[in-house]
Amino acid sequence: MKDSISVKVASADKKRVEAIFDELGLSLSTAINIFIKKSIAEGGLPFEVKDPFYSEANQAELNRRFKKMDSNQ
Repeated sequence: MKDSISVKVASADKKRVEAIFDELGLSLSTAINIFIKKSIAEGGLPFEVKDPFYSEANQAELNRRFKKMDSNQ
């Protein structure tokens, strides 16, 4: 038995991702099913979700700038 999922996405994003999957010979539905199966196999998202703001290099640069500001006051 199969269930349906309804997802709201920006039209431009849908068109772009459909073009990408079309190049791979996949429908959007097939690609989403692959994502779901991979998520089940991984026990979570099948990729790392991170905000570049919190990267080690950015945090080091922010700390350097804060120290510089503190030393100038």
